[in-house]
Amino acid sequence: MQAAGQPEVKEILQGLPAWENGKPAPPLEKNWAQQLDALCNYHRKNGYGDFAKYTAFHWRNQRLVPIEATDPIRLSDLKNYELPRSKVVNNTESFISGLPSNNVLLYGDRGTGKSSTVHAVLNEYAPQGLRMIELAKSDITELPLIRERLSESPMKFIVFIDDLCFDSHEDSFGSLKAALEGSLSSGNENIIIYATSNRRHLIKESFSDRENDIHRNDVMQEQLSLSDRFGLTITFVNPDKKDYLDIVEKLAADRRLEVDSDRLCAAAERWANSKGGRSPRCAKQFVDFVESAEKGGKNW
Repeated sequence: MQAAGQPEVKEILQGLPAWENGKPAPPLEKNWAQQLDALCNYHRKNGYGDFAKYTAFHWRNQRLVPIEATDPIRLSDLKNYELPRSKVVNNTESFISGLPSNNVLLYGDRGTGKSSTVHAVLNEYAPQGLRMIELAKSDITELPLIRERLSESPMKFIVFIDDLCFDSHEDSFGSLKAALEGSLSSGNENIIIYATSNRRHLIKESFSDRENDIHRNDVMQEQLSLSDRFGLTITFVNPDKKDYLDIVEKLAADRRLEVDSDRLCAAAERWANSKGGRSPRCAKQFVDFVESAEKGGKNW
């Protein structure tokens, strides 16, 4: 303290940035020893270490690598498909609450919002302690290691496998079957698997697999043995013209685009025809194009 009065030290101190002591987290405001339950609940909801700073991770080289910038999409950004999406939401809420919940397979046409639904669920429930680990198909064999690493964590984790499909000879097929059901180490209450696929039958079938009726039946049973182990299978299909245009109009309304409805719908239908079909992804891409043109003063 005496040194602080010396001119040379005072000059140094004056050049340092000013700061104030921050407020402690609510469980630590007073009586720390009596706040253990509150402290556990606080970290269960807000995370700790990297789990406090990041909500999503890649599994890479047997370690969790934080994802710096995640897809910001919210459930309110996704239009229509209320019934299938509500099943994912309800299952996730049960999982977070510690109630019985299922591993989920979202399958259906490309561009219908399967992956976006999973991303939006993470953004919705991250404040309640939900975190996500994106797992490549090639790393499925390491699911037991992931479970072991996270078994003591108080947080809830979705292991997300996007665009899931196997060739019949792949080892990861059996590993995923065991992880979903059948393995002694597959019962972590804080880990659940969400996967998306464009195929109901997750194994690609070759002509050689159909050589005789007995072999074909074996292949069919093997295909179903994996998809059936997802407790919840949710289907997303491409919209018809009416639903597609409804999605376009809702997205345009969200963007506050003041354009003629008939012109918008006619152009949206032409856009879908040029893209080879209607889908929510196609609708979003079209509205992105219209918004850019409108704000840039260009024709569309």
